[in-house]
Amino acid sequence: MNLADEFRSREVTAPLVAEIARSLEHPVRIMEVCGTHTMSIFRHGIRSLLPEGISLLSGPGCPVCVTPASHINTMLAAADLEQVTVATFGDLIRVPGCTRSLAGARAQGARVEIVYSPMDALDLAQREPARTVVFPAIGFETTVPTIAATILAADRMGIDNFVVIEANKTMPQALSALMSDPELKVDGLLCPGHVSAIIGSNAYRPLAERHGLACAVAGFEPADILAGLLSLIRQINAGEPGVENCYTRVVSAEGNARARNLIDQVFEPADSEWRGLGTIADSGLRLRERYRRFNGSSRLRLKVQPAQEPRGCRCGEILKGRMLPPDCPLYGKACTPLQPIGPCMVSNEGTCAAYFRYSGGGKERHAASD
Repeated sequence: MNLADEFRSREVTAPLVAEIARSLEHPVRIMEVCGTHTMSIFRHGIRSLLPEGISLLSGPGCPVCVTPASHINTMLAAADLEQVTVATFGDLIRVPGCTRSLAGARAQGARVEIVYSPMDALDLAQREPARTVVFPAIGFETTVPTIAATILAADRMGIDNFVVIEANKTMPQALSALMSDPELKVDGLLCPGHVSAIIGSNAYRPLAERHGLACAVAGFEPADILAGLLSLIRQINAGEPGVENCYTRVVSAEGNARARNLIDQVFEPADSEWRGLGTIADSGLRLRERYRRFNGSSRLRLKVQPAQEPRGCRCGEILKGRMLPPDCPLYGKACTPLQPIGPCMVSNEGTCAAYFRYSGGGKERHAASD
């Protein structure tokens, strides 16, 4: 950011910060759901601008972080097979399974390629018809439409050597399960902008009504985040929790109908395991019967035993908002960005990675229960 941009940014954010301070009537606990929000909050020093009465917690909005070790083990089992190429997003490659990561498998001779979209993986399958290309389908509603479009393309072109490992997840069901936890005290949710562009802000209304929870959809610039926080504080003060869309330039009430139709055409709801949250009903997606032949686990007959989390890793508690990274016994010691043990330290959107990068190596503490 150059000097002119910095001053323009201050002109927008300073009044919002002042209004937040004036509006805060009592301490509040707000969870930013999205990993991109977490990184932006740290990158721009937003915590340091807020009055002491606001506690920010990071939620389960990092897709890499909530992918359980059992799913990583399935991907590793595919990578170990002859004539198989695993084509994956780059932020997944270093996430550890029970014994190693996809990067470790590649170092041992497995064919693991980094791609920037599922269509890149399909192109790879076209170029190498003698190999089966496996795409790990991780991510929330934001990435699912592109995966659905790729499967439709593979079906239309009759490409048989492209498959996916089903690991996509949907956000509203997980948030409802999380907010049902009596030990988690949250007054408001800063809802994810990317996901909301697909599902629409109305998707959070059942959550707000069922749990009496203030919700605000926000973008990722400092002014966007501060506007979302101000909306939440005003809702809480008024005792009228609902859903306010503070990101109208991208998000509508109903979302992207074409993208949702793509998802519904190819996938159907299914129970899914979340790291730290357990199995949540209808919080994942599986291929409909019409496209079941693209299921890599079935096609390759992958059999993977249930996995246990690394000993001492507290990623699950961090994803639930019950614990902050510096409270994990491994954080900054055995677990660092160079040698990550848990996915919250691996992903660029992980809470541990954000704390480590922007808090002087992780020495700063912000009490999760203040």
